Amino acid sequence: MRDERAEEELLRILRIVAPGTPLREGLEHIVRSESGALILIVDRPEVMEIAEGGFRLNADFSPAKLYELAKMDGSIILDQEIKKILAANTQLVPDLGIPSNETGIRHRTAERVARQTNAMVISISERRGVITIYRGSMKYVLRDLEVIFTKANQALQTLEKYRAVLDKVLTNLSITEFEDTVTMYEVCKVIQRMEMTNRVVREIRKYIVELGTEGRLITMQLEELVSNVESEGLLVIQDYSLVLEAKSARQIMNVIESWSSEDLLDLPLIARVLGYTGGSTIVEHDVSSRGFRILSKIPRLPVPVIENLVLSFDSLNRILNATLEELDEVEGIGETRARSIKEGLSRYWNQLLQERYR
Repeated sequence: MRDERAEEELLRILRIVAPGTPLREGLEHIVRSESGALILIVDRPEVMEIAEGGFRLNADFSPAKLYELAKMDGSIILDQEIKKILAANTQLVPDLGIPSNETGIRHRTAERVARQTNAMVISISERRGVITIYRGSMKYVLRDLEVIFTKANQALQTLEKYRAVLDKVLTNLSITEFEDTVTMYEVCKVIQRMEMTNRVVREIRKYIVELGTEGRLITMQLEELVSNVESEGLLVIQDYSLVLEAKSARQIMNVIESWSSEDLLDLPLIARVLGYTGGSTIVEHDVSSRGFRILSKIPRLPVPVIENLVLSFDSLNRILNATLEELDEVEGIGETRARSIKEGLSRYWNQLLQERYR
């Protein structure tokens, strides 16, 4: 299952040490010089209690100063904002009873300090030049930028394939909505595909954070591929959920995001989280769209007007069959807007037909 808090904490840490930041520049200087280092980032005063000896500096941080201080044997202590070097050449003395799986003295100390204080600790291996970050029970090894670029590009290729499949199932759902022949299978398949796509997106966003200023091109490619996936997913849930009074579309999406990959493959489980009951045949049931997603395709149609339309007609099929006069009676819709709604729905239907027969 997805641990959202742990992911957010990891992303926050990666932003602190991302390429382009002063801290990362200092760390790279240390790695290139084949020196080791132990760096403690203090987020509250009591963390300083485990530091002994050395000397207090309270000097402005710079990459060059960090590199020079790393030549000494002891640890370096920085403030939470990475604005000040608080102390250098200190000895960190954590509780030796805290278990550690590390073998080297520096990494073992770093892990114990992180577990004891929940502070962020960075350990740089002298021989291997590996940067390892500890925070609480979390451990993360920074990877070479070329490796991350390779993984990010592979993930982008996967995302392109996922997006192509998602577009097909969305087109199919739209066609069946216009024809009023939707079953829960089409709805659940779209939600499943959207979450699969979003999981690749979240993985790529982690790579982007780790790449820092080097990840601009990946960011541009990602935004082009997934500009509206999440918003459209929420609209699908709004169209079909039976439990919107108890749970918002966002809350339902959060539940689905927390599932394992195996759970996500279970289409009846998706139907149940939307409020439907039944066994494995639940996905064969006929359902009708409220119309939120299709109406959002009409240019310059405000959200309050869409909500009024859905409230007034209760289903997309009734909106499609409504006359100009019936549309005109809805609050926020005059004769001109009623006509533009009819024309917009007609244009979108013709577009769907073209896509169907490609």
